[in-house]
Amino acid sequence: MSKVKRQNQRETKKSLRKELLLQGNEAVAEGALQAGCRFFAGYPITPATEISEVLSVRLPQVDGTFIQMEDEIASLGAVIGASLAGVKSMTATSGPGFSLMQENLGLAIIAEVPCVIVNVMRGGPSTGLPTFPAQGDVMQARWGTHGDHPVIVLSASTVRECYDMTIRAFNLSEKFRTPVILLIDEVVGHMREKMALDNEKEIEIFNRVKPTMPPEWYIPYEDTPSGVSPMANFGEGYRYHVTGLTHDVRGFPTSRPDEIGPFISRLHRKISFHFAEIQMADYFQTEDAEITIIAYGCVARSAKRAVIEAREKGLKVGLLKLSTLWPFMRTAVEKVLQTSKVLIVPEMNMGQISREVKRVNRGVARVVTLNKVDGTIITPMEIMNRIQEVIS
Repeated sequence: MSKVKRQNQRETKKSLRKELLLQGNEAVAEGALQAGCRFFAGYPITPATEISEVLSVRLPQVDGTFIQMEDEIASLGAVIGASLAGVKSMTATSGPGFSLMQENLGLAIIAEVPCVIVNVMRGGPSTGLPTFPAQGDVMQARWGTHGDHPVIVLSASTVRECYDMTIRAFNLSEKFRTPVILLIDEVVGHMREKMALDNEKEIEIFNRVKPTMPPEWYIPYEDTPSGVSPMANFGEGYRYHVTGLTHDVRGFPTSRPDEIGPFISRLHRKISFHFAEIQMADYFQTEDAEITIIAYGCVARSAKRAVIEAREKGLKVGLLKLSTLWPFMRTAVEKVLQTSKVLIVPEMNMGQISREVKRVNRGVARVVTLNKVDGTIITPMEIMNRIQEVIS
């Protein structure tokens, strides 16, 4: 088959897809369904409620289960239980609810239970600004639950990315037996953009690796070259103990240093050895950029517009858009530092990712921040003004 014919076939398939005008929150729900999510437990909260509303209708249509729980603590507990039974599970919330989930988030990490948590960020602290955007939960997503633990946190800045990143969150969660957090902000969650849903055959889906040995030989938390143990579903004849206590390879509590050390090290290793599979970033006009903007979420949209305007004025400005927030994309920052003398980090918080940028930078370039916490977005003009300040 000729290259032209294959291209025409791809374009025909694309044109046959149904295009929809979706909110970011609605795209999250559609992405979850495409990834195989069949259980959702949650509590309505602005600005994430549309995810619950869509799934309350759509999950029963695909033999899935939707439960409105009494609070966010119980919500993540139900999600953990459903995942242990073999069902891809998720919940969605915003700042105050995310705070309530931290204890069960730690349980999912130490028990190595795959699940997805979507946090549509709003202004805080406490009740804060329920209907206004913010990016104040970045550090909470990394360090909110106690103890020394690994974590995977993704971000999205378009409706299409809400869809794609939700699917990716499920794939990473299943592959590495860990909860994955998707952070979007109120602007991205509520804006509408046109997009076409993928055909199921075109989507890469990863399902957890199950044990192949007889049940009596099964070791639920054994070490493997990848650091990820095969996961049996409850109800399939494999029995193992699940606890929030530090445990041995069979899941039973232990206080032996020779068991605790290797266990905690493996939790970290199964993430740190696979950065190439987990970390994602987009580079826009960074090849020769002397000034690089590092942004994520809705701010990355303003940053891209600012880069376009700067280039029209002859300024060598580029954008590094972070799709993976944690593990932090050290290599991506080091890459743009090869050409950039200035890094501008605009965020709708008092400076959270900028701290990581400064840590990686180590004085190589000048790091300039642009922070807003008043419930309004950072505009392209504000970023352009900061660029002008830098070069003047």
